[in-house]
Amino acid sequence: MDKIEYEGTVWAINHGLPQPLLDHCIKKLVDYGVKKEDIQITDAPSDVKVGTIVVDVYPYHIEVGRVRTTRNDSYISGSIMIIELKADPEGKYID
Repeated sequence: MDKIEYEGTVWAINHGLPQPLLDHCIKKLVDYGVKKEDIQITDAPSDVKVGTIVVDVYPYHIEVGRVRTTRNDSYISGSIMIIELKADPEGKYID
C-alpha cells in the first residue's frame, strides 16, 4: 500500500455527504499514512498552497490530488491516487 506524502493540512472536500461516508474517508486516509488531526473536512479549503493534498470524496471512491497551481482563491490539482471505498449489500462501508 502506498503512503500519501504530505505536509500540513490535508483537505477533504465535502459537499453535503453523509457522515458514515466521511468517517470511512478519514479511516482510509489514516490507513494511507495521514494523521487524523491533519485532516480538515470542508466544502471550501482556505489558504491552499502549491503542494497541498486535497481529497475529493465520492460515494464509491476518494480521489487524492496535489495542488499544482493557485490563483486568487482557486486551485488546480492533479490526481495522484484513487482509493476505492467498499460497502456491504446494506450499504455499510467495509475494509
